[in-house]
Amino acid sequence: MSVTPDVAPPPANRPRTEAAVAPDVVPPPPAHRPRTETPSETTTRLRPVPAEPDPALSWSAPMSPGGVPGAGRPASVSFGEPGSRPRPFARRTRGQVVAAAVCLVLGTGLIGGAVTGAWLADGPEGPGTRHAFAVAGDLWHEVPVDQLFPPTVQGRGAGPGEADRVWTRIAVAPDSGCKGAFDALLTRVLAPVGCERLLRATYTDATQSHVTTVGLLFTEADAAGMEGLARRFERERLDRRGDLMPLPYAAKDTAAEGFGPGQRASWAISVLTDAPVVVYAVSGWADGRTVDEPQPAEDAMRPGAGTAPAQAGLGHEARGLADRFERALRQRAGTPTGRPS
Repeated sequence: MSVTPDVAPPPANRPRTEAAVAPDVVPPPPAHRPRTETPSETTTRLRPVPAEPDPALSWSAPMSPGGVPGAGRPASVSFGEPGSRPRPFARRTRGQVVAAAVCLVLGTGLIGGAVTGAWLADGPEGPGTRHAFAVAGDLWHEVPVDQLFPPTVQGRGAGPGEADRVWTRIAVAPDSGCKGAFDALLTRVLAPVGCERLLRATYTDATQSHVTTVGLLFTEADAAGMEGLARRFERERLDRRGDLMPLPYAAKDTAAEGFGPGQRASWAISVLTDAPVVVYAVSGWADGRTVDEPQPAEDAMRPGAGTAPAQAGLGHEARGLADRFERALRQRAGTPTGRPS
């Protein structure tokens, strides 16, 4: 693995300016509504975008145990013989009770030992984990675009005060490499894990006041490489540095057309260790206003935060979408769905 380049210290604090919007004022929705996607908005290798969104492709759609959207649970079935009547238990002797207890303890111990042995055999370096890691790395060219980036994403409890959110996709970027996709400093930080493919899509909230770009960077790294990058992000708190914010994807003739580098308000980055993927999201206002003090999502989501991004809920927008894409990716790869440590 190549030596990780040093990252320059964060720039000196700039003088604070007044927030563009008073904390208790919600910006009015934009005058125009985002246009409907056209079939030309496809990725190079992924399947075309359908003319109408299919709610069944949303990650929030109910799934049956077999993975079929919308399928319900079967009705309960009784396995008793027709016409049979329950037989009363016979009185047990003290010796029978003791023997049954001993068998229960021994059986529990054997089952627990077997489960523990299976877990150790398929632990962090086991074949199951390695298989899931490899499966996750192939998702970018094996999963249809509407499943990687659903037309709508439900965010139950994702907003301020655990309010529900619904996000609608307004643009999908062609799949590409990483050249020019990040600012120079973030490019240097991500260089050790390489870039297999970069997929991006931009969403707007139900009021069409906010826009958020979600990115899935599929790396060339193995599990050790991803572990190393994740440790560095945690140790140096790189996910909170304003000079390491991801860039948005601004699509022409949509609500995100004016969503450029100066409009970034909040962001979230997660380096996965059970998949060769970096998941990120960056949010801003749909009216194209410039943000003087962007704030990482974790800070903007803190109770009592008074910055403009925090008051507008833009930290919740970035973190809410990033979490749901991260969870969906893990589910498809067959890995645990919790947030990475």
